Order: sequence, then structure tokens, then C-alpha cells
Amino acid sequence: MNIFLVCLLACIISTIIGVLILSLVYIKNIGFMTELNMQKHEITSPKISTRTSDKKRVDVKFQFLNQLGKSKVFQFPGGDIQWARFRFDRNDYQNEEEMEFGTSINNQRSKMSFGTLRIKSKGLRAPHWHFNANEHGFLLKGSAWIGVVDAGGSTVTTYNVTAGQVIFFPKNTLHWIRNVGEDDCLFLLFFTTHEELQTLDVDDVFFSTPEDIAARSLKPQGGVKFIRTFKKQTEDQAINLPPNLVELVQNASYVQSPDKLVWRYFYNLKDSTEFKLPGGVIQWARYRKDGAGLNDNEKIFSESLQRHEDALTLGTLRIYSNGLRQPHFHFNANEMGYVISGCGKVGIIVSPKITTDFDIGIGDVVFFPVGTQHYVKSTCDEDLLMILAFSTGNQLQTLDMDDYFHATADHILAQLFFKKQEEFKKIPKFSEDQAINQP
Repeated sequence: MNIFLVCLLACIISTIIGVLILSLVYIKNIGFMTELNMQKHEITSPKISTRTSDKKRVDVKFQFLNQLGKSKVFQFPGGDIQWARFRFDRNDYQNEEEMEFGTSINNQRSKMSFGTLRIKSKGLRAPHWHFNANEHGFLLKGSAWIGVVDAGGSTVTTYNVTAGQVIFFPKNTLHWIRNVGEDDCLFLLFFTTHEELQTLDVDDVFFSTPEDIAARSLKPQGGVKFIRTFKKQTEDQAINLPPNLVELVQNASYVQSPDKLVWRYFYNLKDSTEFKLPGGVIQWARYRKDGAGLNDNEKIFSESLQRHEDALTLGTLRIYSNGLRQPHFHFNANEMGYVISGCGKVGIIVSPKITTDFDIGIGDVVFFPVGTQHYVKSTCDEDLLMILAFSTGNQLQTLDMDDYFHATADHILAQLFFKKQEEFKKIPKFSEDQAINQP
């Protein structure tokens, strides 16, 4: 009997040990498979931002594309504004795609935001200044009169601008824009911040100042009583156009300051040097070391950019039908662009895991982080025209694909691509720059 009990106990213990061993093996295998699946997912799936509320997957292209034409229009008495920008409050975004773009330019520390400013005839973008950004603008259509007030108020620079010209307002510089034409004017504006733009308008500041303090500062006839005659409008006057403007203004003059003052804040891009390439044309509003290739007025603008921290380089890019701004990257700048006319296709490589290409059309904003390789191809019968901004006030540093292929030793390429060395002689080298090329 004792022998039987001992044998029974031994069988039970053996069975328990066997079950435990099998359980451990099973758990280990499950853990291994889970880890393997997680690793596989990390390798094959790019990181895509989502709202935590609904986990909606957003196409990675919207990290680099903002369809501005679909965004909210902020309307004012004298015009309207649309934005491609970062917002602290996620609820301020109109949709997931817009948030993806805003988050991207903020995460990449792009030092750029974009907006369109439309001002009706005789409308006024109220005198204002920006705490945290320089402002660079390109007038797409119309005509306007600009005012810029230097520190101390002793120097006021005023000038007229027409379509195709560039304006520049350094950070914390008071400025205004008035439409002096019969038609709307449309500005394409770049601001040198990836945070929320911080702005103060003169009327808002005035009405926020205690009456006695305003009276002490301005010393008007009638003192505080005069200050109290000012009435704050119920509607935001950021872009102003009073219905009784004719009664209010009887004598308006649009003075043009001397060139030595004007060109600190102005550049005649449309009449500047055209850099003609096989597939298109580029024009620049930029800093050039020692003023190389610039006339006297352009040198004033170039030096002004260099003096101000975080200034931008602006340029227009025209790509002929079926032309290609070949794959390239920038050493020292993020790039942001707006499609003025035409249509095209954009491709961008952030890493081997994150690549995307997408179509672009009028009103679209694109963003290329520094160091990312990208290309732009014109796909319409008409030219593709874009205004571009680069986050550097120094000379832009760029490397094109054909240039870095030709600069790399052919035996290095042969080893890298598992291809015979002589095969690389089939890649021609042209005497003419192929930055924008044709088939």
C-alpha cells in the first residue's frame, strides 16, 4: 500500500512539472511572437500622428501638405485671412489633416508659418507688430501702400508695392498695409515662427490702456474727455474698412520714402535677375555674401536680411510643363511653398521608412524639413508657379541628386549598388545646370 501511494504521488508530481514546463514554453513563444510582430510593425509602418479621441489614421502626406483652400476663412470688415499654422489648442484645427500639418511644422521646429491676406479696395491692415516673428510677404495681385515705423518713431518708411514685389517687416516693428487700388490685393505671407503667432494691433492696445494713462501719453486737447470720444467697434478691426470712410478721410497722400530706406523692407522680385534653367526659371529675394550679383538697392535688402535674426530667403519657382525640379535637399533651411498657378506632383523622403508623394494644385502649401530629399514636377499643360520660403537669412545651401552622384567616386557607387564600375559612365554630366530639367 505504501509503495502504491509513493508511486501515485510521484506520478502526480511528474504531471504537474510537465504541465508547468509546457506552460512556460507556450508563454515564452507567445511573448516571442508578440515581440516579433511589434518589431515588424515598427519596421514597416511610419509613425503617423492621430487624435487620441478617435485614433483616426491620417495620411502621412499631410505632414507636408496643407490644402489651404479648404481651411477656415477669418473674415473682417476690410478683407480676410487664411492660415497654415500650428495651434496650441487642438480644437482650433478644422480637421485631422490640418492638425497633422500644424503639428509637423511645430515638431520640426520649422520657424515658418503661412497665411494669405486679402484686403478689399481702400481696406487697411491695421498698424500692428508681431512679438515672435519676422514677416515676409509676396504681393500676388493688386497694389498697396506700406508703412514701417522704426524704433523711437523718428524714421517712418512708406512705399508703394505692386504685384510681384516682396515686403519685409522685422520682428516687433510696427507696420501697416493699405490697399490703394480699385481691386482686392492678395498677399502671400510667411512668418518666422512655428509657434502661435503673437500680434498686437494699435487699436486693441489703445482701448486696453487706461484712459488717464492714454491722455498723459498723448496729451490731446481736452485730455481724458478727448480719449473718451474714441469708441471701440464690436467687430474686430484687424482689416479695417469703415462704411463712412469718405466722411472720415478727406485728404490721403501716399508718400514714397527714399530708396535707401525703402529697400530695407522691400524687394522688386519680379524685375530681379532670372536664373534660367532647361526646365524653368528661379528668381530670388535673398542675402548674398558681399552683394555678389546684386545692384545697389538689392544690396540694401540683402544686408537688411543679414542684420535681422531668423530672416527668410524668398524665391519664385516656375517649372515648365513636364519640367522637374530634380530631387535635392537643403543643408541649412526648412522650405515652405505655396502654389500660385498650375499643378504638379511632389515627392519627399524623410527616411527609408517615411516616404510619400502627392499631387498639388493652386492654393496648396507644402513643407520640406531641412535635410529631407524632395522633388517637384509640373504635371499640367501650363507652367507650375510657386512662391517659396527658406528658413535662413544666410546663403541657401543645396545639393541636387545629379551633383552628388557625379561627385561620388564611381568605384564607391559600384560597391554600394552592386553594379559594375563602368556602368556609371552611362550617367551623363551636362554643362548646363539641371536643377530644373526637361526629359
